[in-house]
Amino acid sequence: MENAEQLDAIDRRILRALQSDGRMIYDALATQVSLSPSATLRRVKRLEESGVIAGYVAIVSPERVGLGLTAYINVRLE
Repeated sequence: MENAEQLDAIDRRILRALQSDGRMIYDALATQVSLSPSATLRRVKRLEESGVIAGYVAIVSPERVGLGLTAYINVRLE
C-alpha cells in the first residue's frame, strides 16, 4: 500500500461524517470536526483531489422505483 494517503484524525472524522451524510453542509461538518469552515473545505477538496473521496452517490430504494426483485438465473442445456 505504498500509494496510501496519509490521513490524520481530523481527516478520518471528516470521512466518517461524510459517509453518514454526504450532503452535509460545510458549516455543520466544520462544527462536527472542530475546524473552521474554510479549513474543512480545504481538507475535503484535498481528499477529493487525491482520490480518497472518489465521489458522492444517492442510494436508491429499489422498491420505491418499481425494482423490488433482481434475479440472476443460469440455465445450462445439454
